[in-house]
Amino acid sequence: MSALLVSLAVVGAVVLLCELGRWAAGRYLPGARGTYLRELVSTLQLCWCASELKLLGDASGALPLHVRLTLLYVVTLVHLVTFREASCSFIPPLERVCRGESSVRAAAALVSCQLLAALAAQPAAVLVWSRGWSEVHATHRRFGYKCFDPLGGTVLEAAAAELICSFIIQAVVLHLHKLEPKLRVHALSAAITALVYAGGAISGAVLNPVLALSLQFPCSGHSYLQYMFVYWLGPTLGVASCNLLFEIILPFLCGRSSIAVETHKQKTQ
Repeated sequence: MSALLVSLAVVGAVVLLCELGRWAAGRYLPGARGTYLRELVSTLQLCWCASELKLLGDASGALPLHVRLTLLYVVTLVHLVTFREASCSFIPPLERVCRGESSVRAAAALVSCQLLAALAAQPAAVLVWSRGWSEVHATHRRFGYKCFDPLGGTVLEAAAAELICSFIIQAVVLHLHKLEPKLRVHALSAAITALVYAGGAISGAVLNPVLALSLQFPCSGHSYLQYMFVYWLGPTLGVASCNLLFEIILPFLCGRSSIAVETHKQKTQ
């Protein structure tokens, strides 16, 4: 329980620190520079908190399932509320470029901020762990902060899990507008929690290429190319296929169906 309290304190401190950075960005850096700083700070928060929770989960297997799921849901909810317009993943900026809503230069700047924050999150977490504030931190320090193979299945199985989970999350995002505004963030948090629970044993269900760079890429067991295949290509294809289905294929089929119905009505009149 003491390890849980320490990790919660670390997560809370990280969120408060990053929220201060977002406040400063909004107050003193209007325009694009503020947007880039908020993206960097929010991605740092996501990766740093995820590293802390991953360590707690790996080292404290005795935590009851309902405690782990509740913790994941609450922290995810906090992220979604505090991030505001920050995406913390390179998939949304690429989507906006493909839709013609953003320039390649702006997307590249956002992605650069995300990657920088993802790479900075690990040494920041190690700096905290080196203090040995909990037994979990001290044990991790004794083992040299090593991270072991995160895949519970083959590379293809893990990539398929990331693809399917990302497809489902994107489908939820595309249909969130149908819910009451105050329920949307809870629905998305619940969906993420359920998918992490369902796919966690296979790939970890990271669902975010930038987060995976911080969490999984430093781990032994597979090459960077294999991790890129699982955690970068899998989610990207999942989101792309979901957009293709719901924004192009289904509207096209519904349009063809409507035309067929109208034609039939005209022939029967």
